[in-house]
Amino acid sequence: MKKLSQHYFTSPLLVLILAAYFIKIASAACHVDDEAGLLGFKSGITQDPSGILSSWKPGTDCCSWAGITCLFDNRVTSISLSGQLDKPNSFLSGTISPSLSKLQNLDGIYFENLRNISGPFPDFLFGLPKLLYVYIENNRLSGQIPVNIGRLTQLEALSLAGNRLTGSIPTSISKLTRLTQLNLGKNLLTGPLPVEIKQLRNLTYLNLEQNKLSGTVPDIFNSFPDLRILRLTRNAFSGKIPGSISSMAPRLMYLELGHNVLSGQIPSFLGNFRALDTLDLSWNSFTGVVPKSLANLTKIFNLDLSHNSLNDPFPQLNVKGIESLDLSYNNFHLKEIPKWVTSSPIIYSLKLAKCGITIKLDTWKPAETYFYDYIDLSENEISGSPVALLNRTDFLVEFKAAGNKLKFDLGKLRIVKTLKELDISRNLVYGKVPMAVTGLKRFNVSYNHLCGQLPKNQFPASSVVGNDCLCGSPLPPCKL
Repeated sequence: MKKLSQHYFTSPLLVLILAAYFIKIASAACHVDDEAGLLGFKSGITQDPSGILSSWKPGTDCCSWAGITCLFDNRVTSISLSGQLDKPNSFLSGTISPSLSKLQNLDGIYFENLRNISGPFPDFLFGLPKLLYVYIENNRLSGQIPVNIGRLTQLEALSLAGNRLTGSIPTSISKLTRLTQLNLGKNLLTGPLPVEIKQLRNLTYLNLEQNKLSGTVPDIFNSFPDLRILRLTRNAFSGKIPGSISSMAPRLMYLELGHNVLSGQIPSFLGNFRALDTLDLSWNSFTGVVPKSLANLTKIFNLDLSHNSLNDPFPQLNVKGIESLDLSYNNFHLKEIPKWVTSSPIIYSLKLAKCGITIKLDTWKPAETYFYDYIDLSENEISGSPVALLNRTDFLVEFKAAGNKLKFDLGKLRIVKTLKELDISRNLVYGKVPMAVTGLKRFNVSYNHLCGQLPKNQFPASSVVGNDCLCGSPLPPCKL
């Protein structure tokens, strides 16, 4: 047996196998240009506290480095580096080195949530002939989008969201006709939305939210037969909702136009968007009534019409499971919480502030309270107690019901660990302030009938004034 094993370990066949194996390993190392380009990028990084690039070491196979993908003769085809927003040390500081132009087989660049990558738009991208996907999101790129951005005609997805880009959207972007996704949201872009963008007929996703874009929304949407998501929120767009948006029914799933200065009536053609998941028209200047055709939106999960000048009557909707509803601060007089809200098994956010609701809260029996995160019933004429309702919620983050006629013992209210804000000011609440409120970020029980010593807290006096006999910081000390 011993002789057999010795023969086995010295056989010519095994030597050949091992030689072939080591040749293969040697040939698997990434291309010298790719290694040089990546190490050049690393040299432009000044801070990497969590070691995102710790595996990028000279002389090792760059195809094995974190975030690197190699295909086609072991050439680097994509770089994917991302930070985690919930981890403070998970970021990179520095600039994007032009040495990445050495990676001539690169088809994807994904620099997401790295936070401190700065500098202008990286011009070396123009020298990467196989580049298809660019995601440089949530960093600190500044300056303008190059006027010749249209040279990147091969791109299929472009996202520069969450940077500090300024200036206008170049009209040459219309030459990127292969784009299916365009995301320039959360920048500082100004000027109008160029009508030339209508040439991007393959778009399924268009996001320009949270910029400083202005002017009317151009009437170009019959040019986007496959668009599923349109986000223009938090800009300064004015005028009416363009009629061509109707051409995107029934495919469009997200229509988000909130926080602009749009006006006129809500068009009845929105009722044709039977695949709509989210409709956000909040914080505009819409007038008139909500069209009855919205009853056709049976699949809608998120509806936000808040902060407009809409009038009664509000239509009866046929939705089976609303997740998020906000009708606050219009001219509605609903009297009661709609039945299609009460019956929803999946609702997590209900905001009906100043909606003319006159119910007794004890009698409201929603089908499901488990998922509730946000409830805002402020500025109504609601009476009774929220205790039975709120004591059945385990993940509540915010409860606001200021300016009602609620009457209950605050000490009987269960303050769940997830709760961050409680505003029940200007009601008829009595009893003592429980110790558990000290874990809240925002707290307001002013102008009620509370008594006793306040637990040690960091809240301003304005949050507890106007009660019968509260004392202790931030109010005057209690009398012994």
